[in-house]
Order: sequence, then structure tokens, then C-alpha cells
Amino acid sequence: SLCKLSMIKLIIIDDHPLVADGIATMLKDESYLQIVASAKTGRQGLAILSENPDCDAILLDINLPDTDGLQLCEQIKQLYPELKIIGLTSVNEAGIISQMIRRGANGYLLKDMEKEELLHAINRVLDGHVYLSKGANDKILQQLRELDINPHQLPMLTRREKEILSLLDKGLSSQEIASRLSLSIHTIDTHRKNMLQKLNVHNTPTLLKAASKLGLLA
Repeated sequence: SLCKLSMIKLIIIDDHPLVADGIATMLKDESYLQIVASAKTGRQGLAILSENPDCDAILLDINLPDTDGLQLCEQIKQLYPELKIIGLTSVNEAGIISQMIRRGANGYLLKDMEKEELLHAINRVLDGHVYLSKGANDKILQQLRELDINPHQLPMLTRREKEILSLLDKGLSSQEIASRLSLSIHTIDTHRKNMLQKLNVHNTPTLLKAASKLGLLA
């Protein structure tokens, strides 16, 4: 279903002219979709957005020449919370996909998508759903199965757990983490045990490996 009967306005942020032109060609016959502009850099994208704050959706390349697409995604979401963002990438990597969604993206498409999938993705995200390209979805499910995690319960870590996880990743001991965060060593160990349970692993090295695979070590 189309959530809007009015024109849907899109902005493309991608530094490959072929991609932007390809998408424009795909959408030219769709009278309800209008590509307002396309930008080649993150900076240019933000400038276009400030001139078109009523835009509905952005197709955002994750690898831009001047900025980290993941950070840009987060920045755009903070500035324009209502705006839908669909990440574009040629990399089918579960870690990047889950980081993108965590940073507020509403969807994720691989650049070799067909027109039908692009239209479907735009309509789904404008209807309030999260859209993952079929290839991306399969990849995440496969990685979750390898880690023996229920796909319907992608592990959510608390802010404190993420903080401890990143310090463990830097090689700090529980004692060092406890003093750095002004917590008891018992508290640190409790958080660590909770994370082992959430990711279905039995020791810290395996925990870090699984967390990295799922993009939890942002």
C-alpha cells in the first residue's frame, strides 16, 4: 500500500554516477516518485536536505568519499527524525547491515537490486516497516544460525554492556574495567555473563568474535 497519495520525494546520496543514473532511470516512469536531487558527497547531501526538509526518503550509499555513511545516517536521523533512510551498498555483510539499522536506517538494499525490489523497499519503509534486501536478510540469518542465535531475537545489548564489551575488545581485564568505570568487579562480571548468555557463547574471546560478526562492536 502507498502511505501517501501525494508525490514521494527522494534524494540520492551516492558518489557513483552510474548508480544515481541507474536509479533515476528505474524510477522515471513512476509518476508518484520524484528524485529531488542527487549528491556525490555527504556534505553535499546535507546541504540539499537543508533546502528540501520536506523530502520523504533518502537512498544513502554507505561508502562515501568524504564521510562515514554510518555516522551520516545517524546525523541525518537526528536532524530529520521523520525522514526514511535506505542504505545502499555493494557489500553484503551482516555486521554493516545491523550497524546501519542500529543507527536509524529504515532499510538496506544491495546495489544490484531490480526495479521491483527498489519500489517495494521504498513503499515498505514509507509504510513504517524496516526493509532488508533479500540477499542481506539471508546473510544475517546465516550468520545468526552459525552463532546459534534465534533470528527473531537479535541480541540487544544495553549501553553499559556495549561499553564493557568495547573495553574487553581493547584487551582490558575485568579489574581494569571496574576501576575505569568506577564499578565493582562483581558488577563487571555480571554484565559479562549476561552478554555470554545473550550471544550464546562460553568465553570472552568467542564473545568478542560473535559481537564483531554481528556488528555490535561499533
